[in-house]
Amino acid sequence: MSQFTLGYLPTRRNFFSQEAARKEKTAILTAIRALSPEISIVDLSFLNEEGLLFSEADVARTIREFEDKKVDAIFAPHCNFGCESAVAMVARAVGKPILIWAPRDDAPEPDGTRLRDSQCGVFATSKVLQRHCVPFSWIPSCRCEEPIFREKFTEFLRAANVVKHFRNARIGQIGTRPRDFNSVICNEGELLERFGIQTIPLDSSALFRECRAIRSAGGERLEAAAASFRQYQPACGSEQPETALNLAALKLAMMNFVERENLEAVALQCWDSMQCELNVCPCAVNGLLADEGIAVACETDVHGAISSTILKNASLSSVPIFFADLTIRHPQNDNAELLWHCGPFPPSLARGAVKIDNHFVLPSHANGVLSMELKPGHVSVVRFDGGNGKYALFSGEGAIIDGPFNQGTYGYLEVSDWPLWEEKFVRGPYIHHVAGAYLKANAILKEATTYLPGVDFDPAPGTQF
Repeated sequence: MSQFTLGYLPTRRNFFSQEAARKEKTAILTAIRALSPEISIVDLSFLNEEGLLFSEADVARTIREFEDKKVDAIFAPHCNFGCESAVAMVARAVGKPILIWAPRDDAPEPDGTRLRDSQCGVFATSKVLQRHCVPFSWIPSCRCEEPIFREKFTEFLRAANVVKHFRNARIGQIGTRPRDFNSVICNEGELLERFGIQTIPLDSSALFRECRAIRSAGGERLEAAAASFRQYQPACGSEQPETALNLAALKLAMMNFVERENLEAVALQCWDSMQCELNVCPCAVNGLLADEGIAVACETDVHGAISSTILKNASLSSVPIFFADLTIRHPQNDNAELLWHCGPFPPSLARGAVKIDNHFVLPSHANGVLSMELKPGHVSVVRFDGGNGKYALFSGEGAIIDGPFNQGTYGYLEVSDWPLWEEKFVRGPYIHHVAGAYLKANAILKEATTYLPGVDFDPAPGTQF
């Protein structure tokens, strides 16, 4: 969130108390700065002595300032009734997520007069925003020190961060999809036309050349990266030093691609040219990159990479993302499903030991797959996908529980009603790939899709908000 900029748009109306509105504006600004010290805030101190929007005459200057400072979202607290037309005009022109809210009004004065009527103003502003066809977020009237304010304000920031990074995202695509994986086909042109999402291709041969060049050059950076793989026995131990160096070179080459192209996430062809050319599986690389905030989707799944970046930004990049298959039902628990993949989960999410070993399915049996079990805890799983011109975002939450051992990386997800989840994925437009994180994401993503026309929010059955 260090690069997130919030436009602070406190508003008042002339015939309510100016002094009361000023006090509210200052108190609210102090509260949100304490709540989210990592974000930049553009206030209205440039506009007038009060730092409040109360006239349509100030709309143009406000729009210019917010656009010049590249705000990512707008927060419009009603410090008294507010100027609903001015707020709506700014919101429509700037085109960013907007949160409206009224601090809870004080009791009437002894003579029966009221100083603010802030809640009443929110009712007016919501109607005018709808007239302007502007989507908006809202917090019920409360005091800024109450838990509901802290929860909903933070939720809005996370949703706005998803929107910021979804629009015009750049997704790296290394190699083509595996021959028989028709399920990961995506419409690259439609993603660009409808959402501004670009796929940035890199031919596998170019990646392999860069890996070999990094290996040949050697140096401290390569050795440091190799050490991060050698800690996981046995395949990357002293008995097989080449494996750690090959994985390190691959990791550095992928990091260079991400930095060079300013990518949100990567969809990688993980087999089988990788094993033929570099004699490694990239799974462990994917896992370590995820622990460093770089989400990688397996099997050139571009929609999976988009799913991962959505979840990463919902967490404000505070937790690593794992990429999994929905694989089999738990043998004893009817409401649990195996989250599994060959070996790309972030090691920081492990319960117990982590090791790098040989692949147990591919004919090459190359080294490079992680072996670990996910730790217990509450997780969210999401899938952005589409077909026939329609796109949806599935979001569900559950808990990682105990289950039988599996090779590779795995964990069992328990939910309220798995058969209904299964129907969601069978009916589509989804496939078996999901992004997961130790996070409560449902409410955040529901709010985010308010600002993403063309993406239907599709919560898991039984989800409550």
